[in-house]
Amino acid sequence: MVNVEGYEVLEGLYYSREWMWVKVENGRARVGVTDYAQKQMREIVFAELPRVGADVRRGEPFGTLESVKAVSDLISPVSGRVVEVNDRVSERPELINEDPYGEGWLIVVEPTNLQEDLSALMTFEQAVEWYREVARKS
Repeated sequence: MVNVEGYEVLEGLYYSREWMWVKVENGRARVGVTDYAQKQMREIVFAELPRVGADVRRGEPFGTLESVKAVSDLISPVSGRVVEVNDRVSERPELINEDPYGEGWLIVVEPTNLQEDLSALMTFEQAVEWYREVARKS
């Protein structure tokens, strides 16, 4: 893990510019929001997630997070079918704030073209550099 201006970036994950992360597990994609996103949203109070069996498309919304500050779309970093949903996040959305890369994950997707999706995402090293650029501009 690297700390960039107070935001954690974990190794072994892929990152989207829409502040989502992807962890590849046995050909599937576990998806969540980054530390940066949860800190910007502050206190997350509600999570609307898709149901198991729903199709998601890279670059399109698959749900929303509501905080005391705003409602934000969750933009899918991969395309495929949802095979698992973290119901604990629906019951306790604060898990996203407490542990965005662990207990606060959102969905698991059976991707239709994992390699294509991953090539459109940032690697850990690219994400660290991007975070540094974002931090400089803010």
